[in-house]
Amino acid sequence: MTTDTDSDTGEPTLTVDELAARAGITVRTVRFYSTKGLLPPPVIGPRRVGHYGQQHLARLALIEELQHQGMTLAAIERYMEQLPPDLSHHDLAIHRAVVASWAPDTVETLTAEELHRRAGRPLSEDDTERLAAMGVVRAEGEAFRVDSGLLRLGVQLLDVPLSEAAILASRKVLIEHSRAAAHELSQLFRSEVSERDEQDVKLLSAHMQPLVVQALLTTFQRSLKEEVHQWLADTQPESQEGRSA
Repeated sequence: MTTDTDSDTGEPTLTVDELAARAGITVRTVRFYSTKGLLPPPVIGPRRVGHYGQQHLARLALIEELQHQGMTLAAIERYMEQLPPDLSHHDLAIHRAVVASWAPDTVETLTAEELHRRAGRPLSEDDTERLAAMGVVRAEGEAFRVDSGLLRLGVQLLDVPLSEAAILASRKVLIEHSRAAAHELSQLFRSEVSERDEQDVKLLSAHMQPLVVQALLTTFQRSLKEEVHQWLADTQPESQEGRSA
């Protein structure tokens, strides 16, 4: 359960216990990351209780992804130090997506208890069915086959006020367009290096995926923001008209 609402952002804030549960780690680990400077300090509320928000969750998700890449704590500290301190949780999510793009697909078999721990919260039977419909989990007897790269996103979508049909339709749109973009970019780069030497081909191969993923994510984020702003602008006159009536 969330605590008070932050007066500046309107987002719910979490106690350290709630933050740890949502991130799927222990309170001790949260405090350890804080002492290392990997997490910004919490907002201190009444009774000297620290409150954490979406930026803390996003940073913990990024740290987890960096660990999956095999980075040491010292390397993670250096990586996080290079990030601007005022990054929003949306920007941090882009960094995590770029990092995740370097990793191979990871599908694991987890028990129900392990799945709940990884999700950072208890999952109801309906939650599990929705995750299965999204292609995130698949029941195998008493265990679950879990796409680790999609689990956190799937759990976040459980709280989004969208129907399952809308989520699946969105997934289809994203897959179709991303595959088309990947194919066209691949053809473009292939023709670009067709006359180059072997060293240039290896260099492009090493850098293409993370650079293209970051470019696609950034472009998509900005395009989506423009679409949402336009959508809100289009609906505002209707809302004002309704209030006048």
